[in-house]
Amino acid sequence: MNIDYLIPYFIPLGLAVVALEVLISVKEKEDLYEWKDALSSGVMGLGASIMGGLTKMGILALFVFFFELFRPLRIKYLGYDSFGWAWWIWVICMICDDFTFYWHHRFNHSVRVFWAAHVVHHSSDRFHYGSALRNGWVVYFYKPFMWIWMPALGFQPAMVLTGISLSAIYQFLLHCKKVPHLGILEKIFNTPQLHQLHHARNIAFLDKNHGGILIIWDRLFGTYKNAREDDTEREFGVLSPPNSYNPWIIFSHEYQNIWKDVRRAPTWKDKIKYMVYPPGWSHDNSKMTAKQMQRQLRAQQVRQQVPVEAD
Repeated sequence: MNIDYLIPYFIPLGLAVVALEVLISVKEKEDLYEWKDALSSGVMGLGASIMGGLTKMGILALFVFFFELFRPLRIKYLGYDSFGWAWWIWVICMICDDFTFYWHHRFNHSVRVFWAAHVVHHSSDRFHYGSALRNGWVVYFYKPFMWIWMPALGFQPAMVLTGISLSAIYQFLLHCKKVPHLGILEKIFNTPQLHQLHHARNIAFLDKNHGGILIIWDRLFGTYKNAREDDTEREFGVLSPPNSYNPWIIFSHEYQNIWKDVRRAPTWKDKIKYMVYPPGWSHDNSKMTAKQMQRQLRAQQVRQQVPVEAD
């Protein structure tokens, strides 16, 4: 059961969804789309699609390599050749894929050189299906290495690749402001409301809700933020935006920032930290990471809640 051949048909469907959202936005006179921003997102999305197409066979070859490399070990020590194609194997595969995506996504936010690739997706100050197309181009070169454990364990390579594609389709559909809260489903699944919060640059919302299809990983590993508990108006984008609609600047601005920080770092140890520590880390404490800003915010909130004693 290999449904990977169906994936290309979702590309025109996705474009149709974007077009429908644009028409609804215009009809209802919403300020949802800004045309320069939307055009930039489209160019970035086109580049990402081309890069995804060019690397797809290489990714599949990588998965096949590890599938075959570990085949003798699976047979000798685990007593099986592969997991096969049963429907319940597909379910387990999707759960494993989602677990892997959570950590991949979390690392993209906590390792600066990965953030430089991923920040493209967060660089728009709009949240809609058009901005969902705005994806980084470098991600395809390191992302597959986090999934190699799955074919090594015995999942069919094509199944793993299909799972990644299906997850991407689901995540595309999360980029919608019109879908309301979905009640009990938000305890298990990622939803548009939860993903809106992930895209917000409000300090309290930074680095929250990293899940792909399921939100349970955020609940388990401490990155969950209830979209209902804070009614602060969400501001989308990043704290240090590229300030340009130029696709090249959108693609490269954070790499340029890393290079500037590496050059000014006083030691080789600090130079490496600027690349692998979280965004916002600095050797002289001139900037703050998301966690540092959130601790500062919580401290301010506590001070504001403490009653002033009368003399």
